[in-house]
Amino acid sequence: MNEADIPIDIHTLKLQDWLVSRRIVPKNIQQALKDIRTKISDALQDMPSHDQLIQLLKGANINYFHCKQIVEILKQTEKDSKSIFGHYGSQRMKDWLEILRLYEKDNIYLAEAAQVYVRNVNYEVPSIRRQMSKWEQQHEECLKRCQDLNKPESAFLAEHTTLLQHLGVKGENLKEEFIEALKTLPALYAESIKNIKTLEEALNLYGQTTGQTRQQCLPILRHLMEFGNTTVYQYCHKEPPLSVEEPPLKLSLSETQSGRSAADNEIDYGDDNGGTSSTISAEIIDFGELNLETETDIAVSEAIDIDWGGSESAAANAVEINFDIPIEEYGIVVEGAGMDGGIAKGDQAYTLLDSPAYSERFTDELCELESFLKMRLYELRHLDASSNIMFSLLDNISTHDEESICKMLINVEDILTAISCEQTRHLFQLKHSTKYGDLLASKLKQMLKAVEKIRHTRETLKQRAQELKQERAALNPILNDIITQTRQLQQHIEEDISKRYKCRTVNLLGGLN
Repeated sequence: MNEADIPIDIHTLKLQDWLVSRRIVPKNIQQALKDIRTKISDALQDMPSHDQLIQLLKGANINYFHCKQIVEILKQTEKDSKSIFGHYGSQRMKDWLEILRLYEKDNIYLAEAAQVYVRNVNYEVPSIRRQMSKWEQQHEECLKRCQDLNKPESAFLAEHTTLLQHLGVKGENLKEEFIEALKTLPALYAESIKNIKTLEEALNLYGQTTGQTRQQCLPILRHLMEFGNTTVYQYCHKEPPLSVEEPPLKLSLSETQSGRSAADNEIDYGDDNGGTSSTISAEIIDFGELNLETETDIAVSEAIDIDWGGSESAAANAVEINFDIPIEEYGIVVEGAGMDGGIAKGDQAYTLLDSPAYSERFTDELCELESFLKMRLYELRHLDASSNIMFSLLDNISTHDEESICKMLINVEDILTAISCEQTRHLFQLKHSTKYGDLLASKLKQMLKAVEKIRHTRETLKQRAQELKQERAALNPILNDIITQTRQLQQHIEEDISKRYKCRTVNLLGGLN
C-alpha cells in the first residue's frame, strides 16, 4: 500500500501534544503570541478604509489566516508604495509583513490555530449550545407556569363569584349592598319553612312514641307550624306584641369598603344609654326641684299624727280610704290581654328563626326529629318482628311502614337543608356579628388581590419568556460564526499538516458534529 494513501488521524484533544511531540511547534508559545498580539493592536490603529477590511476586522479574534488576507488587501491599497525591487515603502505593509514573519517563525501560527480550534471544539461551542438549551428550557417553563396559573385564577374568581351570589350582592358598594341584602332575610326565612306543615305527621308520631304532650313535644317546631315565624315575644307570652323595636344592626364595615361618603352610609345606632333609643335619650326630663323645707311639707308633717295607741277616738278620726275611685283618676294604665300585649324589645323582637338562641334550638329539634325517624327506619329494615313489640302496642305507630317513614324523613331533611343554605347562614352571621361584615369584605378583597397578583405574575412570566426567546435567538449568529471559524481552522490545520507529510490525508477526529 502506498504511504500517501495512509491517512493521518489525530484526535482533537491530542492535537497540541501531537504537534509538540513531532517538533512542529514549540512547547511554550505564550510569550511569542503576546508579542504578536501587541503588534496586531498597534497595526490596527492605522488601517485604510476598505470594505473587505471592515468586514474582516469586525469578526472574531484575528489570527494568522486573517493576517494573510489583510496583506493581500493591502497589496492592492498600497501598490503605489511598491518599489522596483518588490519592496513596499508603506509602513502599514511593513507592519503586517512583520506580523506574518513572527507568526511563521517556529510555526507559531499553527500552534495558535490548534489552540483556538481545540478551545472552540471543547469549550466555546458546547458552552453556547448549553446556554441556548438552558434559555430554551426556561422559556418553556415560563410558558408552562403561565398555563398553570390559569387554574388558581379561575378558582379564586369562581370562589369570589360564588360568595357574592350567596350573599346576594354585586361587590361594588358592600356596605349598602349588605344592608339591602339583610332586608331579604324575612323572605328567606319564610321560603325555608313554607313546607313545614308537612312535618305534622312526623311530629305526631314522635310525640306518641315519646309520650309527650302536644305542648312538650318539640315546642318551637310546633309553634312554627301553627303560627309561622313569629317573634320570640309571641312565642314566650303566647300573644303578639303591640309593636316591635328590633335591636339596631351590628353591621360594621371599614370606610374603605364603601363607595360613598361616611355621611351617606352612616347608620344611627343610638347612644350608649343602656338600650334606650336616641330619641328618648335626647329628651330632657324635668323632675322639678325637690325642696324638703317648704311650708306645705311642714304642714303636712305636722298634720299627720301617728298614734301608736289603741284609742277609739284615734280610729274615729282616721282618714277613711275610698276603694271605689276609678284607677284612671290616678293615671295608672293597665295593659290589656290577648291582642293588646306589650312591646317586643331586645332579643324578643327577633323572629324565632332570626334569634341566635331560638334558631339554634329549632335546628336541634329538627335534628332530633331526623334522628328519631332514622332510628325508626333502621328498626323497620333490620330488626325482626319480635324486636318491634313496643311499637306494635301502639296502633298508630304500627300503621307507619317503611315508605311513610322515608317520606317523613325526606320532608325533615328538606327543611334542614332550606334553613341551612349558604345565603341564609351568611346573612344571619352578618346581622348578628359585629366583625363578620369586615371578615367577608376582607375575604372578598383578598380574593381579588390574589387574582391581581396571579395576573401580574403571568404578565411577568410572559415578558421573561419573550426576553429568553430573544436572548436565545441572539446566540444563533454568534454560534454560527464560531462554528464557521472552527471549521475553517480545521481545514487550514489539516492542509498544513498534510503538506508536511507528502500530502497525506489528515483527519481531525472528535471535532464539531
